[in-house]
Amino acid sequence: MSGRKGPPKHQNSFAWNPNAGHKKNETEVGGRLRPYSEITGVCPRCKDQIDWKRKYGKYKPLVEPAKCQKCSKRTVRQAYHNICSGCSKNLNVCAKCCCRVEQIVGRDIAEVDAEQKALEEAIKNARERDRRTLLRAMNKNKGGKAASTPKIGDRSREGELFSASSIDEYAELSRPDESDEDDILVCK
Repeated sequence: MSGRKGPPKHQNSFAWNPNAGHKKNETEVGGRLRPYSEITGVCPRCKDQIDWKRKYGKYKPLVEPAKCQKCSKRTVRQAYHNICSGCSKNLNVCAKCCCRVEQIVGRDIAEVDAEQKALEEAIKNARERDRRTLLRAMNKNKGGKAASTPKIGDRSREGELFSASSIDEYAELSRPDESDEDDILVCK
C-alpha cells in the first residue's frame, strides 16, 4: 500500500467512461430508446448512490420483481430496493436502506398515473381549440422551454390544473404589446 497522502499527483484530463470501447445497443434497457426508470421512494443519500452506479456502469437493473422484506410479496420493481413502494409509503421509510426519513425522493407511480388520468380527462372534456392549445403548451414544455399553461373551457375545476384563470387571460398574457408593433412599423 502506498504511503502517499493527500490529493492525486496528476489530475485526469477527461472523465472516465464505462462503455468507452463498446457501442451500446439503443434498444437495450439504459439505451437511448429505453432509458432507465426514474428513481423513486428512496432518501437523497440512496438516490445519489444509485445515480453513481448508473453513471459509472455498475447499475444492474432487475430482470424480474424482487421480494419485499416487509410483506414478503414479489412487488419490488426497482433495482437496489429492499421494500416495495406500498410498504415504504405506509412505514415512511426509504425503500433501499430502510431508514426512517422525512424527505423521500421522487413520486410514486400511482400518483403519476392519477395525475396523468386527470390531465387526460381534462383534455377530453375541453373544446377542440382549447385542447390543441393545451397540447401545444405541453409539447413546448417537453422541449425544455418553460411556458405558461392555458386554462381549458371547463370552468368547474379552474385553478386546479392550470395557472391562468381563463382562456381570455391566457391570450392576453401571450399576445405581444400592440405599442411595440407600432414602434417596429414606424422604424422601418
